[in-house]
Amino acid sequence: MKANQLMTRDVLKCARGDSLEQAAGTMWEADTGCLVVTDSENRPVGMITDRDIAMAAYTQGIRLSEAAVESAMAHDVKTCRADSSIGDAEELMRSAQIRRLPVVDSAGSVLGILTLGDIARSSQSSPLRAGEIPGVAKTLAMVTQRREVAAAAE
Repeated sequence: MKANQLMTRDVLKCARGDSLEQAAGTMWEADTGCLVVTDSENRPVGMITDRDIAMAAYTQGIRLSEAAVESAMAHDVKTCRADSSIGDAEELMRSAQIRRLPVVDSAGSVLGILTLGDIARSSQSSPLRAGEIPGVAKTLAMVTQRREVAAAAE
């Protein structure tokens, strides 16, 4: 199985210069905890999580509207290619101790994002991977199941 078969294609992104307030708002609206930070050519240059924003607010002592994403994002972004095997992606996630992996094309542009939840849920639904899934992975699959986002106000 390849990364592009499991990845989430609708990737939520922001730019380095966006405010932490904008990033937090995007996360809140989409009920997610992470954004891929991209440059003008859609290449990943960072990752920012809700925890990064909370810690930046605490340690920098400034309003979220006054701080840029770049001040709080992780700069060392690990990625995988769309044709990478899930096994290779899992190994990269383990070795880098990350939960989310942007999936890029040959030019380095973001195509999707592969999460531990995507992998765990695929193990639940695929008879080919069912034998690989211990109890902890089943729990992870359930905990990371996507929630329905409330519909926009009518």
